[in-house]
Amino acid sequence: MLENRAALPRLDYLLTFEAAAELESFAAAAKELNVSETAVSRKIRLLEHHFNCALFVRGHRSVRLTDHGRKLLNGIVPALKTLERASENMLSERQRSTVRMAATNSVSSLWLMPRLRKFHQSNANITISLVSSDLDSECLAEHFDLTILRGDGDWKGYTAEKLFGETVFPVCAPGYLLCEPRVEAVEHLPAQSLIEVTNNHTEWLNWKTWLGRQGVDPASVRLSTFVNTYPLAIQAAVDGLGIALGWGHLVDRHLQAGTLVKPLGDKHVRTESGYYLLRRNGAKAHAESDVVAQWLLSESAARTRYANNVP
Repeated sequence: MLENRAALPRLDYLLTFEAAAELESFAAAAKELNVSETAVSRKIRLLEHHFNCALFVRGHRSVRLTDHGRKLLNGIVPALKTLERASENMLSERQRSTVRMAATNSVSSLWLMPRLRKFHQSNANITISLVSSDLDSECLAEHFDLTILRGDGDWKGYTAEKLFGETVFPVCAPGYLLCEPRVEAVEHLPAQSLIEVTNNHTEWLNWKTWLGRQGVDPASVRLSTFVNTYPLAIQAAVDGLGIALGWGHLVDRHLQAGTLVKPLGDKHVRTESGYYLLRRNGAKAHAESDVVAQWLLSESAARTRYANNVP
């Protein structure tokens, strides 16, 4: 701890003095510091008053140091350079650091993107670089710090933390029900315009497997719209093209806003799968990725519960 702070003048006085001494001109120092020449002259006078001695001999267009001024300059330059290096080191440590993430198309578009603005407001020094893909091999590439995938929680070489489970129910736009009033029971669904996602993940629920688990003959299903990604299916439902399968937590924002509704209320299918945050075992410690991971887990903890309060 400093023992005599009163002996220290203000730092901006010393910075102004150092600039004027090196440039031998108050005008040049003012230009360098982006202040007025009057401000430079005033700070130098206050510094001279602090030390009770003249630091410059003033000329018409230039200034030169007195003996006292030269002694002060020689004393403060090393200290100012030390402060400069310390500040540069601090700033370099706090520069924007990039956390590389991968997630499925559904999680990226429907769960992550609506939350990123709030995260950046509180973590201006962290940039999230997000890759969206439904190819597990792409999402599990070694260069990603964090990955969010659907599965059973067991990925070799990774630590997995569950973000939310898989609860699936029909969703549609409110306007769709005005034209198709008979959507009051599961048995009414096969006759409706159903929106289906077609991709390589045959283990993901589709309309035939969902209805089959509800006791409805899958052969009776009439599919009217096909898309290749889940976000497109949800957009199609929002636009009134038909009924899509809604994954709890992925469609929460639309349900809260009223752009989607659940025509069958709490009727749902609950699976043993879920969406997990993955971190590669043995990966180099990365403070910023820990910040992002903890944020994701806190967002998960605040989520709505489905299926009789099962997460």
